[in-house]
Amino acid sequence: MPHDHVTISNSNAYHGDVHPLTVEVTRNGIVESRHRGSAVIVDVSGSVQDAWGDSRQPTYPRSAIKAIQALPMVESGAAAAAGFSDAEIALACSSHNGEVGHTETASSMLHKLGLGEADLECGSHWPYHEDTARKMAKYDVAPSQLHNNCSGKHCGMLALAKHLGGPTKGYVNQTHGVQQSILGAMEQMCGVDLSGVQPGIDGCSAPNWPIPLENLAYGFARIADPKDLPQARADAIGWIKRAVFANPFMVAGTGRFCTEVMKILGDKAFIKTGAEGVFCASLPEYGLGIALKCDDGATRGSETMMAALLRHVGVLDDAHLDAMAPWLNPQLKNRANKTVGDIRPASSWLSF
Repeated sequence: MPHDHVTISNSNAYHGDVHPLTVEVTRNGIVESRHRGSAVIVDVSGSVQDAWGDSRQPTYPRSAIKAIQALPMVESGAAAAAGFSDAEIALACSSHNGEVGHTETASSMLHKLGLGEADLECGSHWPYHEDTARKMAKYDVAPSQLHNNCSGKHCGMLALAKHLGGPTKGYVNQTHGVQQSILGAMEQMCGVDLSGVQPGIDGCSAPNWPIPLENLAYGFARIADPKDLPQARADAIGWIKRAVFANPFMVAGTGRFCTEVMKILGDKAFIKTGAEGVFCASLPEYGLGIALKCDDGATRGSETMMAALLRHVGVLDDAHLDAMAPWLNPQLKNRANKTVGDIRPASSWLSF
């Protein structure tokens, strides 16, 4: 399928060095720090509905695009051939905590493929989930590649490699059929020509192509409403959405923004974070996609930015405000657990 190059219709966005998307960090009512960035909201036709900052800046989407990276695995029939469950499909789209439920699911995926942990090429790191990491350290258990937050994605890549009939070894290489399939899906979903664009290498060793925020948002709008896509791709997107909505724990884990907000909103929003302050969201009821980049890469800034954008669009209504307070307006505590400030969207950007 050739990529669909789309010219994003954008009459509202500012393209320059000023970044009006701003989150403030206060202490005793005084702004102590600011996180700035860019964001854009795009509909399924490619029309920009709102934008802040430089929405055309090429951005490494990092893990925010794992659902699109998983598309070839599902669309090709590789996931069905492997017998993957909805929970396993969700894990393939995740940046997980490395909790027991995550590592057991990744191990199950490998077992279904007739492969093992050593076949992964993502590397290992300690679980993001602090309690899990502490228990492992207490009992002198070293982390494996299953604990890598990207292990589910890599299990999906291995499934696609086997289904394509090529070698599983080297599946992270840019020239491998797996990565070329993913590149094609990125171009087609986001309406961007990436020929001649050199990727960066992600923390898990897979290639990651820089894409303008507008095009990332467009890709997520098409996840929200795949009506203009071929039936096989629309069906694959449908399976992925059902999987992540039914298994928000698998998408991230205990206490994580993506999981907790999806639990609050149900099937109103699929949200996926990426490293260095990137977030994307797909809003099925609205047919919209959101992409943002916090300039300094700070998670505390990007989470409040995404929460504020969800409120701005209307996905978060008044009934959700108390549950969303830890991200929409986090309170800052000192070592004695006293509230000393907060994190909030700047009134010059968004006010509610």
